[in-house]
Amino acid sequence: MKMCGRLLVLLFLSLSFFFFNFSQARSIITSTSTKQDVTAARKCSYTLTIKTSCSSSKYTRDKVSIAFGDSYGFEVYAPRLDNPSSRIFERCSTDTFKINGPCTYEICYLYLKRVGSDGWKPQSVKVYGPSRPVITFKFNKFLPNGVWFGFNHCLKLSASVM
Repeated sequence: MKMCGRLLVLLFLSLSFFFFNFSQARSIITSTSTKQDVTAARKCSYTLTIKTSCSSSKYTRDKVSIAFGDSYGFEVYAPRLDNPSSRIFERCSTDTFKINGPCTYEICYLYLKRVGSDGWKPQSVKVYGPSRPVITFKFNKFLPNGVWFGFNHCLKLSASVM
């Protein structure tokens, strides 16, 4: 009987230990995802100034999209910057856009995508965000048709850990 009692006590302690560790792990995961959800839920306003090169086409009717973000995975995406009826992105012009999206930390990448047959050569894109310094991405190249083209200056987090 004493052996059976000891086994029951040992079994009870083992189960208590595993239950305690499991409940601790769950609370850590919950608090981390809650913090990310709160950050992702915050919305910020960004101002973009896009300068079209003087060696670009006279104007473009191409569909132009933009995506930019930080190294933590927060990304702002605008599927359509152009407005075919307004003759936006004319040669030697600067166009300003207001975009709302998730709040980011330091913006370290920016990509443009052009779809159409006119062609377009952006000279530079400046992004003004809340509580962040302006960041400039210099293109000065004709964008290829139908593919994302731009810059990624984000640090590789996995490389710095190793």
